[in-house]
Amino acid sequence: MITRYLPLLWANLMRKRLRTSLTLASIVIAFLLFGLLQALRLALTGTPELAGVDRLITIHKVSIIQSLPRSYLTRIRGVDGVKVATSLDWFGGIYQDDRNQIGSFPVEVETFFDVYPEYQLPPEQRAAWESDRTAAIVGQALMERFGWQVGDVIPLRSNIWRKQDGGNVWDLRIAGVYSAENGDNSGLYFHYDYFNESRTADRDRIGWVALRVEDPDRAAQIAARIDEMFANSSTETKTTTEKAFVQGFANQLGNIGALLTAIAAAVFFTMLLVTANTMGQSIRERISEIGVMKTLGFSAFNVTSLVLAEAMLVTLLGAAIGLTLASLAVNALAQAVQQYFPLLGLPNSTYALGAALAIGLGAAAAALPCAQAWRLKIVEALRK
Repeated sequence: MITRYLPLLWANLMRKRLRTSLTLASIVIAFLLFGLLQALRLALTGTPELAGVDRLITIHKVSIIQSLPRSYLTRIRGVDGVKVATSLDWFGGIYQDDRNQIGSFPVEVETFFDVYPEYQLPPEQRAAWESDRTAAIVGQALMERFGWQVGDVIPLRSNIWRKQDGGNVWDLRIAGVYSAENGDNSGLYFHYDYFNESRTADRDRIGWVALRVEDPDRAAQIAARIDEMFANSSTETKTTTEKAFVQGFANQLGNIGALLTAIAAAVFFTMLLVTANTMGQSIRERISEIGVMKTLGFSAFNVTSLVLAEAMLVTLLGAAIGLTLASLAVNALAQAVQQYFPLLGLPNSTYALGAALAIGLGAAAAALPCAQAWRLKIVEALRK
């Protein structure tokens, strides 16, 4: 039923080829920018939607840059409802040149994979990592970036910590290469004990605690219990879901979500005006033809559906082209900026959201022209 009207739809769109092309180009650019903004949001926010639903993060109540006593880790493990907990620190790693900054973390190796099961490492490499205090595991992307091999010893310099001998370089042997589906594959993790025993400041303290709960529905209750346990102490805590933690960390740069939403809204509003103007002008030019169509037996519903279908065809085609170009652009940029945005990519939800936006904007742009076509009388149309 629909396919028999496709030649008519195509003929109407090709009536003014330049106008149709410019309208299509504006929609393509709008969805290209939308795709790029979605990729930027993913890179800046650290993809909070991928955060573990059963993970909580405990940090210093004042700021994440304030450390916690290591004894807090043991006490948190004893809280009812906590399945497993581990600690992490920010190392501030640099390899060879200041431009080569690496996301590197001293961790409790025994419990790290229990808290982050999405990180995959071959069993023999995990055993090698756990048995060697100077060993580290490295993400696949980071290995490819520097051309490292398992067994290499790398000098990792810290821009924050100093060793007791006055230096700031920790020699680490690469024991394994991990992979994390939909996660950061450009990190480096090594033994907390090796880091802690040689640094001069903050000995026996940790950056933050990551923990998994047995029942995600009790996450808020467990978080409150942890914070109550350290209330009125010299080091109070703040425990949140991992999603809230990641989003809060990103918000230190400002309200990224609101900013990107405002930009996208401005882009799509402009696109809406352009498309609505194109459809309105097209209807005004075809008033007499619409009258003839109604005379030949086309109902008001048929004519209105054709107008709506024209708008939908243009917006959906523009959205498909725009998002395809965005995907190609992001894939091309990902390797070049991996050091700064390890999670740069187009989220899968972008395509579904883009389709919904294309349908909604197409319907909104065609609303007034559809109303005009519906109300148009045959006698009035034939007078034009």
